[in-house]
Amino acid sequence: MSRDAYDVLVIGGGHAGAEAAWAAGRLGARTALITFDRAAIGRMSCNPAIGGIGKGQMVREIDALGGLMGLVADETGIQFRMLNRRKGPALWAPRCQSDSAEYPRALQRRLTACPNLTIIEAGVDAILADDAPSSAATDSPARRRVTGVLLSDGHELRCAAVIVTSGTFLGALMHTGERKTPGGRVGEAAATALSDSLRALGLRLGRLKTGTPPRVARETVDFSRLDEQPGDDDPAPFSHLTDRLDIEQVVCWISFTNPDVHELIRANLHRAPMYSGQIQAGGPRYCPSIEDKVVRFADKQRHQLFLEPEGRDSERIYVNGISTSLPIDVQQRIVAQIDGLRNARVLQWGYAVEYDFVPPEQIDASLMTKTVAGLFLAGQINGTSGYEEAAGQGLVAGVNAARYVAGRSPWILGRDQAYIGVMIDDLVTRGVVEPYRMFTSRAEHRLHLRYDNADLRLTPIGRELGLVDDLRWRRYEQRKALVEALRQTLHTTRWNGKTLAEKLREPTEDGGRFVEIAPGIAPAWSDRTVRATVVNEIRYAGYLERQSRAIEEFRSLEDREIPDNLRFEDVRHLRREAIERWSAIRPKNVGQASRVSGVRPTDVQLLLLHLSRADKLNKIRIER
Repeated sequence: MSRDAYDVLVIGGGHAGAEAAWAAGRLGARTALITFDRAAIGRMSCNPAIGGIGKGQMVREIDALGGLMGLVADETGIQFRMLNRRKGPALWAPRCQSDSAEYPRALQRRLTACPNLTIIEAGVDAILADDAPSSAATDSPARRRVTGVLLSDGHELRCAAVIVTSGTFLGALMHTGERKTPGGRVGEAAATALSDSLRALGLRLGRLKTGTPPRVARETVDFSRLDEQPGDDDPAPFSHLTDRLDIEQVVCWISFTNPDVHELIRANLHRAPMYSGQIQAGGPRYCPSIEDKVVRFADKQRHQLFLEPEGRDSERIYVNGISTSLPIDVQQRIVAQIDGLRNARVLQWGYAVEYDFVPPEQIDASLMTKTVAGLFLAGQINGTSGYEEAAGQGLVAGVNAARYVAGRSPWILGRDQAYIGVMIDDLVTRGVVEPYRMFTSRAEHRLHLRYDNADLRLTPIGRELGLVDDLRWRRYEQRKALVEALRQTLHTTRWNGKTLAEKLREPTEDGGRFVEIAPGIAPAWSDRTVRATVVNEIRYAGYLERQSRAIEEFRSLEDREIPDNLRFEDVRHLRREAIERWSAIRPKNVGQASRVSGVRPTDVQLLLLHLSRADKLNKIRIER
């Protein structure tokens, strides 16, 4: 049996796997990305789009840290929009329609050029681990340790760390009506043996479900019956390295379901796998199937649909809003009753995918499993949905796998630092009962976590980690200098008895004459992200100050560490539910402990009291 050696092996070439492999390779780890088909790396399984509410902020963060998604989205985007412009800046979120054929090609080109990265076409049947205690200082002595993987052809690869990014392929089963087909995507096989291997390593698995809508032929759509949805006149890029987007944008279109469609769906619910009992797994609450929408929102007469081109020259139109696993004959009748689609030819039918995942209470904030040292999980295997959530986890897992191999401490992103940190903390602290999707409402510090300041928050961290190259660092320093200069000028230049900063706080002031009053600000004022950063800081200074105080309080709890050997049963008067939840999660600090589901403020106070008493006893022992 041949044995090849690597530092890090990444299983799966989706959006999590791509970022994980890129990060590990960039940090100097000998890395191999294992995928069934290298041409499928980065393929868009569902909607041909990147970004959105909460998601667009994460793409900006991935880019600020030195990841790939923002650059590839800019390179292959065909329509760009800034969502939530009518709301406050904390909620603004970039989104782009992507060319679904070009996106994976662009991503593959960058991965091919990545140092220290090899791409291997193969399936993985098992993750290999020994029973020896890990020697790493950060590991519990009782944990097993990864030693490699066994490929489906019997070939063995040795390594120190494995990152599983299996997406929807783990034990996957596709459903269209009563028909069931093994696979995680149309035309692609499921990873079946790997689930048993994970169970053998002591991990508990669950089942989740996702779905996708029909695709129709562009030439058969009656666009005269639809409302146009154009892109922004001055589109904003995702990447801090993209100066501007000089592209001809495509148009998307809007249609609606109607009562006839709803009645047809109700009449066929007994044939829907989610309602017939054929699928038992939990589906996504925030991206429900059309069957779920009709049942859960029975009072609504219509649901909005977005018709999205899958590429600039593609004949395929993605009908966003009617994800379904109903039988083909029912889908055909649904499509035929929608305005603009009455004569549409369906190129691909909708289907649901049921797949295995690992409930994420079994990983820590570095994304390493608690049972096996060197085994990392990222993406949908952790119970998330969406390309952006997967990519954010992949980057974190790739960094931490490389650091683990090098014997360095894990890198943890906090809730106060990034949406990526919010997501990971939610996963490892609260777990999931349905696919997790990021929203701005999940971030209590969202006014600090805006799309416009992602680089100011995170690029210095990426530079310290080793992900940010010289070009990106120079761009960061240039933008930071512009921000500081503009901030200084607005706070010191007076106009009609007030500083320009004070004028900006007036509801009717848009700064239209500021360049005339202070010509020196022209370069900074003309840069929309520089202007947005400084204007938002000034206009929301009071709110930001209050949130900064809240962050300091938050950090005081995050800094209060919980000893690894603490027995929660020893905390006096602690409720049984808190003991059970904390014993299962093993929170690293009091802040994380306070966010565990089922825990009350009184439980946290009892824990703090116990830790304080323990500190005093330790101090007395030391003094003696």
